[in-house]
Amino acid sequence: MPHPDFKPLSLMSASPVAANAEPWTPLPYADVPRFDARSVLPHWQRLHAGHELPPPAEGTPLAEGWALYHSGEFERAATIGLLHGGDGQTLANQATAIYANYLEPREAVRLSMFRQVIERAGAQAVAEPENCHALYWQAYALGRYSQGISVARALAQGLGSKLKAALERVIALQPRHADAHVALAAFHAEVIDKVGALVGRMTYGVRAETSIELFERGLELHPDSAAGMMEYARALAMLHGESRMGEATQLFEKAAALKPADARERLDVELARVGLRD
Repeated sequence: MPHPDFKPLSLMSASPVAANAEPWTPLPYADVPRFDARSVLPHWQRLHAGHELPPPAEGTPLAEGWALYHSGEFERAATIGLLHGGDGQTLANQATAIYANYLEPREAVRLSMFRQVIERAGAQAVAEPENCHALYWQAYALGRYSQGISVARALAQGLGSKLKAALERVIALQPRHADAHVALAAFHAEVIDKVGALVGRMTYGVRAETSIELFERGLELHPDSAAGMMEYARALAMLHGESRMGEATQLFEKAAALKPADARERLDVELARVGLRD
């Protein structure tokens, strides 16, 4: 049964600020790398190491949109993406999901934004079954939305199975999709943490050893992923407790010491620093 607050995308405005009449919260850091439509392209491989998205053509609106995204102008990037359909949907979904996860302070707005991404990316995946970027952002938004309403509640609604299937499909389509490996690894760990190893294995097909293998592969593919390091650290704490807290702390230290390549990585590095202080 859908969450009572869930509304299909058809009932929402096409604007990325549909759930939020006010401008999006700006990035609070002045020390992020800045890009334009030309300068973003030479850095493309590093900036998209987690999912190997093909670059846009130089001088196009989407090149400008991605430059804005990597510079931390998430609202403007999402607006450009929505105006250009197709590949623009990936930009819009990524900008909206990342903004909602890191910067939106109001929980109701965050959840509404994740629902928008779930609907947009889900519709795109139906139309393009082999579009691994649509599947990945659908899964990412499902995961964050599930955390917002509680993982147990999301599992009861069948959202976990949908998320798992989407990520497994991404990895089948694009075996070097590092972010999908990390997200699926985190799913295995979180389900075990919430329902236990036995129920998790029998009901959802999750295993602690699979989680570790997926994290290791994800970080092998993208060794500079601060987000991947932090997710792995949290998973080690959930799956093994105090026995592996030393490794978890080392992962947070490594993430905190990284030099951010763009705005999203700047947000991740800050989270790692805060995690070490707490």
